[in-house]
Amino acid sequence: MTRQATLYRMVMPGHTCPYGLKAKYLLERKGFTVDDRWLTTREAVDAFKAEHGVKTTPQTFIDGERIGGHDDLRRHFGLRVRDPDAVSYRPVIALFAMTALMAVAASHAAFGTALTMQAAEWFVSFSMVVLALLKLQDVDSFSTMFLNYDLLAKRWVPYGKVYPFAEGLAGVLMTAHALPWLSIPVALFIGTIGAVSVFKAVYIDKRELKCACVGGSSKVPLGFVSLTENLAMIGMAAWMLVG
Repeated sequence: MTRQATLYRMVMPGHTCPYGLKAKYLLERKGFTVDDRWLTTREAVDAFKAEHGVKTTPQTFIDGERIGGHDDLRRHFGLRVRDPDAVSYRPVIALFAMTALMAVAASHAAFGTALTMQAAEWFVSFSMVVLALLKLQDVDSFSTMFLNYDLLAKRWVPYGKVYPFAEGLAGVLMTAHALPWLSIPVALFIGTIGAVSVFKAVYIDKRELKCACVGGSSKVPLGFVSLTENLAMIGMAAWMLVG
């Protein structure tokens, strides 16, 4: 037997609540017939909130019982609800997965095979460029978070704003195999300072910090991934130096 749910959600000429759409989709996916009731004006929204003593919409009712908003509905169905403050490696996993795929795709296009030494080089240089891009979206936020642990930035604050430009420049030049006299020293310098800084903060001082590696709003914990990123940059520079 199909169950029925009543959903009140904001649908105005200039705005449709995305969480209302997500709640409707979730209910339908769970086999509910949805009595979809639109709140089309600000006055209607305010009146609904006052009547039911709630602060937000959408609101779902099942069998006459108010379940709540979208997150409450997910909890009702036993689904995971994202914690906005939780630390996660997902951003760096997604980043490195995509840069690896980009590298093998570029290798296949250039050489007719995906697995080449050039693909490995491109993986590192592409990663450097994308990491720099994420930092450059909000340099102020990145540099502020960076000051928590980077040894050079603590002594010379502007280094926090220089770093993403240097990382991006080195990554682009290494991708092109251009100006090695510039890209190699830059990568060695920032990679070495970064590796020492992360090692000291995490493994010597035992501090629990968030990494600025994917930008200033990162929830990625500072640790092994951050250290590996810097060591890969050093390794890439050393490889190009002896290559």
